[in-house]
Amino acid sequence: MAQQPVRTPRRSERTRALLFATVGFMVTFWAWSLISPLGPHFVAEGLTADSSLLVAVPVLVGSLGRIVVGALTDRLGGRFMMSFIAIITVIPVLFVGFIGQYTYPALIVGGFFLGVAGTSFAVGVPYVNRWFTKESRGSAIGVYGIGMGGTAIAAFTTVPLHDVWPKLPFVIAAAVLIIYAVLAAWLMRNPPGWEPVRQPLASTLAATMKVKLTWQAAYLYALSFGGYVAFSVYLPTMLNHEYGLDPADASLRMAGFVIVAVATRPLGGVLADRIGAVRTLIISFSIVLVCALALSLNSHEFLVYTTEYILMSVGFGLGSGATFALIAQNSDPASVGSITGFVGAAGGLGGFVPPLLLGTLWATIGSYSLGLVFLAGFTLLALLISIWVGREAKRESARTSSPPPPPSSATDQQSIPQEDPS
Repeated sequence: MAQQPVRTPRRSERTRALLFATVGFMVTFWAWSLISPLGPHFVAEGLTADSSLLVAVPVLVGSLGRIVVGALTDRLGGRFMMSFIAIITVIPVLFVGFIGQYTYPALIVGGFFLGVAGTSFAVGVPYVNRWFTKESRGSAIGVYGIGMGGTAIAAFTTVPLHDVWPKLPFVIAAAVLIIYAVLAAWLMRNPPGWEPVRQPLASTLAATMKVKLTWQAAYLYALSFGGYVAFSVYLPTMLNHEYGLDPADASLRMAGFVIVAVATRPLGGVLADRIGAVRTLIISFSIVLVCALALSLNSHEFLVYTTEYILMSVGFGLGSGATFALIAQNSDPASVGSITGFVGAAGGLGGFVPPLLLGTLWATIGSYSLGLVFLAGFTLLALLISIWVGREAKRESARTSSPPPPPSSATDQQSIPQEDPS
């Protein structure tokens, strides 16, 4: 039987798919980040002397869980997986709100299962990727990346709501998750022509690990998105130690850093569609490299270091958006979910190594300059990887576009003089 041609989705269908994916990413990331703003409160209540583990547990689980969730999205579809993650996240959200926030062990357990919410990123990328043409996937995935602003919702609302009633931020988040899950299950659709991957999950993951682009993109995202995460976590401390800013002022500047990165991530996807993902990555990492070296010189001029941090945030945002455009433009759509899982995990994990290193350097030598030089070195490697990927893509394009030589006919073969065996 002849295969039916795949129907081209209407613009309204693509818009609805992108909207639901982005909102799903945002509300699950909101839930994923509920514990972090309350860290100082838990310390003040005497539940723990240090809230770093409370913050790290959901992030680590959410990051590593993307590997499996990305592969499951290729098998079960984005419509089911986004609804499922939203509704299953309600359980740990309510557990933390009504039980977990009163004892440290229960908080750790609740945070572990709350990490499931952070895996939603690996659902939306392959889902959005299949709805849009290759020429516009970078822009679409860049818009989808705005969903990471859910962490900002948690940062701005959790503490004020908690002051009204300790359970209130968790009740509201759970209600929003339930509403979203119901609407998504009812209104979301899998893209035309989507077929589930039949390959066993272990085989899918093993095959993904053999793809060179998986590891290349994982490093690029660990640096771009990981850099964003690292500075959004540790920048207030750096500004306080290095420049003497008070905690409130440092936190406001960190919020500006985050907003710039979130706003420029879609621009990274748009530029990837216009000038190519590789060129966009080269621009973004060049910005980060220059800013890291400039900051390592430790200028205390307000306008100078503020500009350098803002430009670095732009570089991280552009790079985060362009990395997934690179995946969309250079991989089989059927494997985007699996690759996204690995790359997303690398991005999440990449954000928690730098703060540990920077903290150690400050305690040891009383300066962050060496850490910024390390960042410049790792960024230079990312820049070289981007150039390498671009050259490989050009060679592959030239190879596939070259017309094959015409086959020799039987008469041509007969006309070739045969050597006299005598």
